[in-house]
Amino acid sequence: MNDNRTRIVPSRLAVTTLAVAVLVGGAHTLSVTSARAEDGPSRPPGTETTPEPPEIDGNDPDLKMVDGATLAEPKVLDIKFVVEDQGGEERREDTNSQVKFALQAEVLFGKDSAKLNAEANGRIKAIAEEIGKQGATEVNVFGFTDNLGSYEHGQVLSKRRAEAVHRQLLKDLDAGITFNIRGYSEDYPIADNSTEEGRRKNRRVEVSFPRGEE
Repeated sequence: MNDNRTRIVPSRLAVTTLAVAVLVGGAHTLSVTSARAEDGPSRPPGTETTPEPPEIDGNDPDLKMVDGATLAEPKVLDIKFVVEDQGGEERREDTNSQVKFALQAEVLFGKDSAKLNAEANGRIKAIAEEIGKQGATEVNVFGFTDNLGSYEHGQVLSKRRAEAVHRQLLKDLDAGITFNIRGYSEDYPIADNSTEEGRRKNRRVEVSFPRGEE
């Protein structure tokens, strides 16, 4: 028996409803637009239409400061620039007010040692030159370790390493500079102590000083 019923195939259409809420003069206006998109190539990127911006009444009281209100005092944000060599052995941070160098312990000392190696002298000399260039009169030299071993051993080792860097700096700097020397053991890590890469970054000596006026 023949089936004479007509088959109806729905057209392939997509209906998109866009709801745009616009705040104008403190009141909310809701505009709903329906658009029909047929099958076919989509619009190429970058050719989308941009809706017209809503008109704003500059005299609207909702956009004005209340009576008696004042603006906060302007201030300069402290922007930090960080430069790190490829191996992460040396790191320099510059802000509006300070310069800080961080040297990994491996490029300065042997394992569990506070005796500077031959390579360390050149790196520390470069830092001393920057201190002189900035005209700093106060310099911080702080030592840090990873979290391996006891905290007390880390305190002793980090302090001895900071002192060793301090003594080397004195060879290239004029008198009259105040040094703050500290050993912080595993406190204030800058990387994850659960990995060797992180522990290597945490084993470091930091030298920081105020930035001179330009």
